[in-house]
Amino acid sequence: MSYKTQRNRSDDITPFLLAAAGLVLLVMAASLIIFQSPKSLAATKTPEPQHSVEETFPEIARVSLADSKAALDGGKAIFIDVRDPSAYAEVHIPGALSIPLAELEERLEELDPSQWIITYCT
Repeated sequence: MSYKTQRNRSDDITPFLLAAAGLVLLVMAASLIIFQSPKSLAATKTPEPQHSVEETFPEIARVSLADSKAALDGGKAIFIDVRDPSAYAEVHIPGALSIPLAELEERLEELDPSQWIITYCT
């Protein structure tokens, strides 16, 4: 008497389903990489090194906090807040003038060049 084993139909379909599922996952992963938004691509780039103001404009003398405070208390300097008007309206150094940075060059004639002028933005 010969013995034949019966094969289950699901055994024939299983490798096909696994291969199809793998292919679907591969296509999904590839599409996520290909169609990734430029914004998220930019986030993955290495940021350029930031330069301090001192490095960018070495010819501009820096004023220490202590010297600024002494100038303010003694009325020895004019303080210019170069932030936008809404930031100035929220809080500013008492007596400081509001001249946004974008307007500073065209409004220099409003300032006395013989005065000590201290600009600030924070």
